[in-house]
Amino acid sequence: MIEYNAFETQRLIIKPTSLEDAPFIYELVNTPKWLKFIGDRDIKSLDDAKEYIINSMLPQLAKLGFSNYTVIRKSDKAKIGTCGLYDREGLEGIDIGFAFLPQYEKNGYAFESCTKLKEIGLNEFGITTLNAITTPDNTSSQRLLEKLGLQFDKIVKIANDKEELFLYTLNSH
Repeated sequence: MIEYNAFETQRLIIKPTSLEDAPFIYELVNTPKWLKFIGDRDIKSLDDAKEYIINSMLPQLAKLGFSNYTVIRKSDKAKIGTCGLYDREGLEGIDIGFAFLPQYEKNGYAFESCTKLKEIGLNEFGITTLNAITTPDNTSSQRLLEKLGLQFDKIVKIANDKEELFLYTLNSH
């Protein structure tokens, strides 16, 4: 089996999401903010969470070497959120995304983990265009994207989604 790199920041370990993360993923995707801003993935059991990891995360990791990462706080080894680089259907370039359990929000963890992933994506994975999508009402995510250096580009709709989304972009050239 191929080993994929984990990354570290001062406070965090950022490791590729694996099947051992299924209980955490189950909890995260059923939080109110995930359901409101990202959408219901119909994950109603641990088995559903495992299938989601197997079908939605691991194939891209194997194909591109990056995907969804579980963010772990070093101080207590708590799994606190996810951030990732995604090859999303209907979007040019690679999409950066993040989600954190409510009790870990507003501590700078999303900015810290996404800054590291942005740096790795641009410098090690050779990504030249970094995108992000957010619902128009998700102002906290929009502020974080702008802090990361992405700028509002336009309103888009992506495959299998009726909702209009804000597209943020960062070109490294």
